[in-house]
Amino acid sequence: MSKFESPVIISNSISGVIANRDQCPAIPYTPEEYGAEARRAVDEGASQIHIHARKPDGTPSYEIEDFQAITEAIKAECPDVIINYSTGAIGIPIEKRIAYLEACRPDVAALNMSSMNYAKYSKRRKDFVFKAVFENSFDTIVEFITAMNELGIKPEHECFDAGHVANLDPLYDMELIKPPSQISLVMGVTGGIRPTPRNVGVMADQVPGGPEGPNNWQVIGISRDQWKLLAASITLGGNVRAGVEDNLYLPDGTMCRSNGDLIGKARQMVEDSGRKVATIAEAREMLGLKPAGA
Repeated sequence: MSKFESPVIISNSISGVIANRDQCPAIPYTPEEYGAEARRAVDEGASQIHIHARKPDGTPSYEIEDFQAITEAIKAECPDVIINYSTGAIGIPIEKRIAYLEACRPDVAALNMSSMNYAKYSKRRKDFVFKAVFENSFDTIVEFITAMNELGIKPEHECFDAGHVANLDPLYDMELIKPPSQISLVMGVTGGIRPTPRNVGVMADQVPGGPEGPNNWQVIGISRDQWKLLAASITLGGNVRAGVEDNLYLPDGTMCRSNGDLIGKARQMVEDSGRKVATIAEAREMLGLKPAGA
């Protein structure tokens, strides 16, 4: 089946860790709020929930108990949904991040594919909102993949530039990973590739096996450039992610009331293109995951 004929997997970035409720009231903090937001996202077509844990006061958490409580709340609302954990962090030891993977065993865990300058720049302020060096060496990548393989967790390879996609090549050669891989093309972060529809094609062409090959790829568009990037992904045969981690606004500039608003718009774009939204069962099969409950 051509990628243009295959269903589109819609993932939901349910919370993130940078934005807060002063910026958007829809951002979940408590496990119950995560569960309610996941239900809204799944009802609109999401099959995968990408989780950054927070404490009930909204601060970021890397503690096992917070990931566990959030996951249980989401599973209570959406028993079959694909659970995807973030492992990205600055200043948090890799052992601590592997510990919550080992304790909670999500279906998927995100894995950043290169070190980079990671920043947000404000033209209005003529200054950086934040800036940091995001360390993801090959040693770190291999350690994470080795742990994920032992735990039966599928990596989601997050790539912020074309060269990051090429970093998959030695991992295939070392037989640490095999198709079908889940590859995320992240666009809109200062320090990564510019967020243009043309660059979606550039990034997709770097996917091992090509954009119509055996691997699954999605576009993650950061900030208000998101919608044109998701449109390019859909028309080029890719999958998409939406949620309050990535962008708080609908295409008309209205702030979302929930993750469901954002996923609903992504679903509409998929359907308007003539493609079909993947069910959770279809998404699990496409990503090479076990059926829910297996």
